Amino acid sequence: MTTTVPKAAPDSFDRRSLHERIAADLRDDIMSGELPPGARLPSTAQLTSRFDASNATIQKALQLLKDEHLVVGRAGAAVTVREHRQRTVRPAASLSPAGVGETHRWLSEAARHGAHARSVILDVAESRPPADVRAALGLAADDTALLRSQLLLIDDEPAELVSSYYPLDIARGTTMMDRRKIKGGTPVLLNELGHPPRLSVDRVSARIPTHEQYEALRLTSSLPVLRTLRVVYTDLERPIEATVMVKAGHLYELRYEFPPE
Repeated sequence: MTTTVPKAAPDSFDRRSLHERIAADLRDDIMSGELPPGARLPSTAQLTSRFDASNATIQKALQLLKDEHLVVGRAGAAVTVREHRQRTVRPAASLSPAGVGETHRWLSEAARHGAHARSVILDVAESRPPADVRAALGLAADDTALLRSQLLLIDDEPAELVSSYYPLDIARGTTMMDRRKIKGGTPVLLNELGHPPRLSVDRVSARIPTHEQYEALRLTSSLPVLRTLRVVYTDLERPIEATVMVKAGHLYELRYEFPPE
């Protein structure tokens, strides 16, 4: 990839600083695989020539990529693309309930790729859901639901902020109300309660992170996050769970597999 980032013309729509635009081009090279994991970035001299920029501007661009955990480097050494710079997540892999004696699906999926995954419960409480979650669950504006929020970590790095909401008539009187992990996960419990998950519908969007998301995921820039709203339905198309999952957009990609309709 040899494209050059021109300095913004007076009427340019791109109002970002030059170092931000340089970082964007290099980020695209990394995320597309043009610069694969372990590859060395071009030297500072090559980058100053390619982008017609000063050494200081190049260093600011590289620092952005370091802060985003896309590259690693130290003084006097080449800057290289970080291993596992972007993880691929298969949402379908976490939908089916875990079998007897099995770990949660997302844990086993991470282990399959040689990573160590764990979760930390952040909150379990009755809460008023966001408007799109209320609409998905068929709740009125002032209705509440059970919120179970957790932070998923992969190799001890925050990976995903998960907020799951359940209708209170399903959750009350069950172990879902307890501030502890549910054996086998909520799909197993919902099935035992007579609400077997039959269909999951995902809506994925890119968002600028909120303060809570920025802090929980330890983000270092305002790059977009991937926000997935997943609604789970049981028999008679009744919604029994609505989950908001947020992950860093530059570190994760979603992989869906489906036959043509």
